[in-house]
Amino acid sequence: MYVPLLIEYGLIFPRYQPGGSSGFNPDSGIDPLSDANVCLRDATLMQRLGMNAVRVYNLNPDLDHSACASIFNAAGIYMILDVNSPLPNQSLNRGSPWESYNSDYLTRVFEVVEGFMNFNNTLGFFSGNEVINEASVEQVPSYIRAVTRDIKDYISSQSPRQIPVGYSAADVRPLLSSTWQYMSCDISDSPESKIDFFGLNSYSWCGGATFETAGYDVLISDFGNTTIPLFFSEYGCNLPAGVPRVFDEVPALYSSRMTPVFSGGLIYEYSQEPNDYGLVVLNDNGTVSLRQDYNNLRTQYDSLDTSALESSNATATSLQPPACDASLISAAGFTTSFEIPARPDGVDDLIKNGVPNKASYRKNFVELNETSPTQTVYDVNGSQLTGLQLVTLANDQSNLPGNNTSGTPGSGSGSGSGSTSGTTTSSSPSSTSTNSAVRFDDIKLCSLVLGTLTLGVFMHL
Repeated sequence: MYVPLLIEYGLIFPRYQPGGSSGFNPDSGIDPLSDANVCLRDATLMQRLGMNAVRVYNLNPDLDHSACASIFNAAGIYMILDVNSPLPNQSLNRGSPWESYNSDYLTRVFEVVEGFMNFNNTLGFFSGNEVINEASVEQVPSYIRAVTRDIKDYISSQSPRQIPVGYSAADVRPLLSSTWQYMSCDISDSPESKIDFFGLNSYSWCGGATFETAGYDVLISDFGNTTIPLFFSEYGCNLPAGVPRVFDEVPALYSSRMTPVFSGGLIYEYSQEPNDYGLVVLNDNGTVSLRQDYNNLRTQYDSLDTSALESSNATATSLQPPACDASLISAAGFTTSFEIPARPDGVDDLIKNGVPNKASYRKNFVELNETSPTQTVYDVNGSQLTGLQLVTLANDQSNLPGNNTSGTPGSGSGSGSGSTSGTTTSSSPSSTSTNSAVRFDDIKLCSLVLGTLTLGVFMHL
């Protein structure tokens, strides 16, 4: 069984949506996977945290991501990528999906796929995030399946390998079971529209919760017969407010009660934003200050018995998906029509021939010449961490907690408001097998996700 330790950077645990000069900002169009110096800094801190996957929400397909993809690959960290963005006309409109589902929208979606399909640490794509909720119209689920179909058909036609495509759902309990059933059942004349994995954005485990009060027992009961991998695509409640999170849901999420059904999850989120979910503070001058949340999560990851998680998950691999039928749908007002919308004009040609100028989007790994971040990083107490360095892993290895122990607190202190300091150390990357896990194959999603969002962290064993 493969269980991910994720973070959103989008990570598969916390979401990675830093603003300012250090990440994606919808107003400036900055892309978190476009600056190699930033990626080396963040990948080193994520590897040190124990992550093995990141979820990235906002990408500009016109930028070159090869350096950042290479850095995360060297760190043994997978990428799960959202093909949509919050910018206008770059996602489905939940109020009128038939208007936003057009060739211009799908061209951009395919450009994102083109930009990442050659990287073997691209774990999967999300075709949608929380599009189905109380405000969505009845037709939305069929359009999400249409986008899923189109992405999978494009991958089959243009990619050198198959890459899973999934959906990330809001934890709206009246709609949750029907959403999962609708997206994962089999339509005989449109099998490609079925998702390959299902992510749940859940914040039900808040301060002092238990397996039962958080409703984890209900989730494993409701999803117990899943035929596809499931994981938390966002989690990490920050209530009560104003105190560091202790992440006591992590041992529960990776316990023997949970892992037969769920494959770990992504902590929300990597960088501190006004909503107060960050693991680190990205200071305006490029320095980074670790929050107590970072150290607490690292302690929880280090406590996991990862060897016990390295077993085969038969649940989602031995069962066949049910045929789509109205009897699967229990939510009032949820569509029971499994007619998937036809493709807009011109999309069949895009799938057959590729997007215009496709060669400009297709990138490959580049050589990693730097393994030591140049930015200053401060520990929780304000002392500077010295000796931070990325541990480079072979292409067949993924990161595990305890793999990177670099970073020694010094005697000095700083607030993070001064100018960036530090020196660059160049070294040739060397492979190591230190506390790493064998990577799973390109088709099958692992069950162990250790991650964070906006870079997401996803743990594959």
